Amino acid sequence: MAQNVSEEQYAVLVEGVKKYYYMGGTTVKASDGVDLSIKRGEYVSIMGPSGSGKTTLFNLVGGLDKPTEGRIFIDKTDISKLDAYELAWLRCRKIGYIFQTFNLIPIMTAVQNVMLPMIFAGVPKKERQQRGEHLLEMVGLADRKDHKPTELSGGQQQRVAIARAFANNPAIVLADEPTGNLDLKTGLAIIELMVKMNRENGITVMCNTHDLKIIDASDRIVWMRDGQVERVEDRSSIKLQVGDMEDGSGEGE
Repeated sequence: MAQNVSEEQYAVLVEGVKKYYYMGGTTVKASDGVDLSIKRGEYVSIMGPSGSGKTTLFNLVGGLDKPTEGRIFIDKTDISKLDAYELAWLRCRKIGYIFQTFNLIPIMTAVQNVMLPMIFAGVPKKERQQRGEHLLEMVGLADRKDHKPTELSGGQQQRVAIARAFANNPAIVLADEPTGNLDLKTGLAIIELMVKMNRENGITVMCNTHDLKIIDASDRIVWMRDGQVERVEDRSSIKLQVGDMEDGSGEGE
């Protein structure tokens, strides 16, 4: 892919990325030559059937796995060349994660969960307390800051997870099926909140999802199949059928 990695406009560049697994005499091509560029401040959804390579791409961009071939740039840094220490530093400061299962620490309060990435990043105590409370206010949970995860609903837990993902002002937030464990109404509220955080903070969001409701929130949709990017579409070019945004059962055209 002929992209200049020094260009400031890109938060993520994926160039010729392959991820192969070898099992006996079989080669599984989980990612098979993926090229993708995501601009700063963009909201991109990665969609496709199970086994299409969405999760593999998510893990590779998030620095949770390394490619067999190819390069991945996050904020102009080639993460495929980083050692374990450098990768941990980058994940802490440049990447925010939102998981389907929330992944909150059960013995910590909401504000403590939000502050945790800031502790690893070396943010002073007073600053991380202020920023943690501010982020919880942004996601509508200022009055729940001292509650532990077991005292919060699923939607509230996901709101805490979103606040935590934005804690260190990352270059990109990766959301893995963020509405997967939520009911329709709560899922829609979470999508609206993610868009709000994306627009107000100017932070790039890459969302791995099966949920067609998220299409309407996206700037672009990347469709994957068999470990490859099948096509990339702007939101404006996709026509949703009546009812798609309500039950998620329709198909994009």
